[in-house]
Amino acid sequence: MRGGFLPACLIGGYAFLYLPIALLIAFSFNDSRLLTSWSGFSWRWYVALWQDAPLISAALLSLRVAALSATVATLIGTAAGYALARFGRFRGRGTFAATLSVPLVLPDVIVGLSLLLLFVILQRLTGWPAERGASTIAIAHASFALAYVAVVVQARLADAGTELEEAAMDLGASPWGAFLTITLPLMAPALVSGWLLAFTLSLDDVVVASFVSGPGASTLPMVLFSAMRLGVTPEMNALATVVLALVLLALLGAWLARRLPVAAGTPLR
Repeated sequence: MRGGFLPACLIGGYAFLYLPIALLIAFSFNDSRLLTSWSGFSWRWYVALWQDAPLISAALLSLRVAALSATVATLIGTAAGYALARFGRFRGRGTFAATLSVPLVLPDVIVGLSLLLLFVILQRLTGWPAERGASTIAIAHASFALAYVAVVVQARLADAGTELEEAAMDLGASPWGAFLTITLPLMAPALVSGWLLAFTLSLDDVVVASFVSGPGASTLPMVLFSAMRLGVTPEMNALATVVLALVLLALLGAWLARRLPVAAGTPLR
């Protein structure tokens, strides 16, 4: 009985996680608008999705905001993570680390409300921002995503140690040269991971963006959340299927990229 119980739990767990996704994909090809009956295979909802200008505009805005916020978060988060991993004990280190980790534990509602108040005060004092939109959303997303990047970079540098950098400087390399030739390549996987994590966090956020956005600057999650009040439509299923396909293609590309050195005879390190 025990031998069959564990596989049954495993199958049940995977079914609980992935069966709804499979149903979502299947009903995105349903010819009927009703989600409770199957009336035949059709591409009509993908055509309708392609012709939905507001939804496409929201998706493009989300991609631009996510790319910008991820880049800013990676630059600042990398500097913060490097300082924590390589600068040793310095005055205010505990306060700096605690402040950096606050966005990791604060509820999104508190983050969004505090940033909204910040933008309102700045607008009254300096006139900036003139209106809330894509720029304020990108700044808000970068402000909490940089904490995640800093954690990833700090962990990577702590695991790598300082032996290679010290050896490079012992052999005549300058600190900047050792950073470019040793530290930066060591950080590269963490930088890519941190950027992708920040990009995903921005693309997925709806709470913070709802606080700091303005008229005409609705991201894709905001548009979908508003539309969900009227119920799920097959067009939403089609959009979710497209996003899922893009993610799977990206994962496949990453897997193939990792396999290329092996195919060429170079072992992965």
